[in-house]
Amino acid sequence: EATLDLAERRRIRSAIRELQRQELERDEEALASKRFRPERGSHRQDDKENWPRSQCLEEEQQAALAALSRQLEAITDVEELTKLLRAAGEYEERKLIRAAIRKLRAEEIEGEAPSLR
Repeated sequence: EATLDLAERRRIRSAIRELQRQELERDEEALASKRFRPERGSHRQDDKENWPRSQCLEEEQQAALAALSRQLEAITDVEELTKLLRAAGEYEERKLIRAAIRKLRAEEIEGEAPSLR
């Protein structure tokens, strides 16, 4: 806008467009290199090293859930199960407790059904 020469304005606009195009190409190259970066070998090695530990934790969790399941079978009070449900932190624990509550309620309904007839 400072120059009145139209040819010079065209050259300036052309140079600006070329710089913008080059910047866009650099951005696309950077994005492509990030997107298709190969995995590091050490990451896979970390996974192999942590696998036995995670498998051991999973086995411990399964054993704890089995013990909880046996404990829940001995409980016959819905209120007590409800207290356990509120105190439980893990999803699998809550799932087992809810199943035990449903089972007790179903047994209560079955127990009441013959007396209604």
